[in-house]
Amino acid sequence: MQLRRGFSNTLLAGVLGLASAFCLSPARADQSADALLGKAFEEIENNRLDLALDHIEALLRAKPNFRLAYLIKGDLLLARGRALKTFGNAPQGPSERLDDLRAEALARLHAYRDRPSQNQVPRYLMQMREDQRYAIVVDNKRARLYLYQNENGRPRFVADYYISTGKRSGEKTREGDEKTPVGVYHVTASLPKNKLSDFYGSGAFPISYPNEWDKRHGRNGHGIWLHGTPSDTYSRAPRASNGCVVLANADLDALSKKLQIGLTPVIISEQVEWLSLDDWNAERNALNAEIERWRSDWESLDTERYLTHYSKNFSADRENFADWGRHKRQVNSGKSWIKLNVSNFSMFRDPGKDELVVVTFDQDYRSNNLSNTMKKRQYWTKEGGKWRIIYEGAA
Repeated sequence: MQLRRGFSNTLLAGVLGLASAFCLSPARADQSADALLGKAFEEIENNRLDLALDHIEALLRAKPNFRLAYLIKGDLLLARGRALKTFGNAPQGPSERLDDLRAEALARLHAYRDRPSQNQVPRYLMQMREDQRYAIVVDNKRARLYLYQNENGRPRFVADYYISTGKRSGEKTREGDEKTPVGVYHVTASLPKNKLSDFYGSGAFPISYPNEWDKRHGRNGHGIWLHGTPSDTYSRAPRASNGCVVLANADLDALSKKLQIGLTPVIISEQVEWLSLDDWNAERNALNAEIERWRSDWESLDTERYLTHYSKNFSADRENFADWGRHKRQVNSGKSWIKLNVSNFSMFRDPGKDELVVVTFDQDYRSNNLSNTMKKRQYWTKEGGKWRIIYEGAA
């Protein structure tokens, strides 16, 4: 039979059209579900259905709760007797469940077709701290989580994983809206399997939603986690969670070895923006230069020049821009000198609609009448083409 003709103008034909790119992706030593699926689709592409079935059966032996693989196996068996009209030919199957599996198949294959090149990085990873070994970037639209390693300041692609996110797309604003938040967060804790119900699989890692920017905008809710799947489920549909980021248990176990509590950034986007290394360097250097001007102007004791680095919409705790200005003028009037050292920077661009960068650093402040050290967090925003600070506080 001619499988390609039998699937003409169907969803699986679209999947098959991606198969070549899927199989050209780098081999995964861990024989992940995507890598094993790739072998099967390569054989389907070449109309070698028996070999494709062998690969699917091997996949099911390795991952016996992988429902998508069962669906593909069923199609391959049916294809021995008749041409198939669609992907997922179970005539009595629940349409909603079949639609979920089709969406998962396309999400997995699209991710491999469009895997980022080594010369591209997510726009958000502007600068990682020296002690931040890895960073996570989530793409809600593509149902993908990307893991990057900090390699002398440059993010280097390590791995990517299929994920499920919130049932509803768009900006999370309240408890129970079934949306995954978009923003810059950090892993805050590790919850082991024995402390959780089976629903969360092999463990869970809460993240810091709502962050300072979320709270400023009245966004609420809690309990946004990276977590696994129930023991009878290998993976869920791309949009199936109540707001959490859900991975297959094997993938979560692999990822968990890279996570640092309180340090690992988790940047969640609706769809990742990629930059060339040259553009990434230019954006990072431009903001670093502006932060250095802020530091130098604070040391200068020229309060008015220092305040030009702050947005008129600035807030810190309960202080607005006017309050902040009055406070700084009063403090600086008693200073004869200031020395300010800032180090151990991280800079992460927020993926939301605001042009915003979250900057965190260690601050060592010395003056004629006060000395202190602290970890500080600032939110910088673009106003009229110039970077200005719109929030500042302890990290």
